[in-house]
Amino acid sequence: MELKYDKGKNQKERREFIHYYARWVKSVPNEVWSRQQAELIDSFIRNAKNFKMTTEKYLEMVAQRRIK
Repeated sequence: MELKYDKGKNQKERREFIHYYARWVKSVPNEVWSRQQAELIDSFIRNAKNFKMTTEKYLEMVAQRRIK
């Protein structure tokens, strides 16, 4: 099965989401959106701790991608 990827459509959707989220952030108290951001960042950190790849291996993979 081949997945179709429309770069232009993807970029448009991302921009629309950014505008939507910016409007939301401006419309709610700082405590609300900052709590949500803290939860998101904390979940990234928890997930990173469960990721079994070393920092060195990850950086090696990134460097190899840049070469290609």
